[in-house]
Amino acid sequence: MVIETKICGLNSLEGIEAAAKGGADLIGLNFYPPSPRAVTPEEAAQLAGRAPPGMTRVGLFVDPDDDQLAATLAKVPLDLLQLHGQESPRRVAEIRARFARPVMKVVKLATQEDLAAVPTYASLVDRLMFDTKPPKYMKNALPGGNAVAFDWRLLAGTRWPKPWLLAGGLDADNLAEAVRTSGAPGVDVSSGVEDAPGRKSPAKIAAFLAAAKAL
Repeated sequence: MVIETKICGLNSLEGIEAAAKGGADLIGLNFYPPSPRAVTPEEAAQLAGRAPPGMTRVGLFVDPDDDQLAATLAKVPLDLLQLHGQESPRRVAEIRARFARPVMKVVKLATQEDLAAVPTYASLVDRLMFDTKPPKYMKNALPGGNAVAFDWRLLAGTRWPKPWLLAGGLDADNLAEAVRTSGAPGVDVSSGVEDAPGRKSPAKIAAFLAAAKAL
């Protein structure tokens, strides 16, 4: 089984090059200003331009308004819009139609009940991502990239009509267990390949991608 891989929150040319060299399928550029991984449209345009042919360039947005999306897309060649906030199904469909880009909705999980919303979103989007719902004990938690995993058994045996990625607290060491337990066909990593928040490690990116290939 070939596992699809996404390296998210890239904000340096070194990170892009490491992702490309390791054979990542998707790269994520973060447009959520409170995040230590955030980039401006101008910075993102340079980074996206270094992505090799065939690599999917993903823009991460959190409850974006139309102005932010339009301004970003005017400068950055994004192939996929990742919606990582509290976007309603109606808003997700609106964004997909208005901006004529494939959309990936992130569903945040903590308990079985959190899966209830998935079928509605799955009917509207091109991809899904399952991430960890920010724990209540974490003050100032980000919408994602908190280096915390959810119970992967929540996804065991599930089947969804769209391609999906597993995210939340992944790294090279726990990747095999995460995929085996959840049955994930693809994985997304951000904090798990960093030396510090917002500072990607080319060596950790290489190790993560090698671990994924070994599966």
